[in-house]
Amino acid sequence: MHTFSYGGGVQSTAALVLAAQGIIDFPVFLFANVGADSEDPATLDYLERYAKPYAALHGIQLHELHRQRRDGTAETLYGRLTRSGSRSLPIPVRMSNGAPGTRSCTADFKIRVIGKWLKAHGASADNPATVGIGISLDEIQRVNNRRAMPYERPVYPLLDHDPPLRRYDCERIIRSAGLPIPPKSACWFCPFHQPLVWAEMRRDRPRLFNRACDLEHTLNERRAVLGKDPVYLTRFNAPLDRAISEAGPMLPGLGDDDIGCDNGACFT
Repeated sequence: MHTFSYGGGVQSTAALVLAAQGIIDFPVFLFANVGADSEDPATLDYLERYAKPYAALHGIQLHELHRQRRDGTAETLYGRLTRSGSRSLPIPVRMSNGAPGTRSCTADFKIRVIGKWLKAHGASADNPATVGIGISLDEIQRVNNRRAMPYERPVYPLLDHDPPLRRYDCERIIRSAGLPIPPKSACWFCPFHQPLVWAEMRRDRPRLFNRACDLEHTLNERRAVLGKDPVYLTRFNAPLDRAISEAGPMLPGLGDDDIGCDNGACFT
């Protein structure tokens, strides 16, 4: 079984084009949707308008998967965060000392969801599925961050390409197929967003930015009741609406040193 973990971002969309062209052998792409209320709306729009039609046109299966509760209903990441009475913090919020908190979002809403599909289709420790991961050469350090599960054998076709592909190569491949460049895929409230991403969201999508501010406020209201320190969606130890200005000239601290989502797990 050859499948590709598709996230809707540049690298995995380039892999979709390469698979359509027969350059890499991945007839099945799996997109673990953490929720229509959780994924960036731009990613879901790209999925419906471009990725799914392109895959279907070229005979590639692109399955959209969701986390299921025991009663069969779908659970979303945003729903878990905002559920009444919930104390769960599955996203890597910044603690009051600036350190990132632990996260379970990737494991619960990405890895296990795809793993459930793989095992249901025959993958096992004795017969592992080959799973393509969209990591390009300019982020090769992320390869070792992706721990393999017993039922899978991760491979990195963008790195195995001759020559290995960088992000700008992936963009070129996407354009050559007549597709627009997809936006960076991530949850719209992800604490791993770089400050400039937040600033652009505040400028270009203020309603979505305000929803992120409201989410941060809700989490801290609950923590205050429990007598716990506040948490934040940025590293600046301040509420989002005070920590981030609208995008414009580069502001102090808006560098590229933020930790990003592990591409082999969050499929960005």
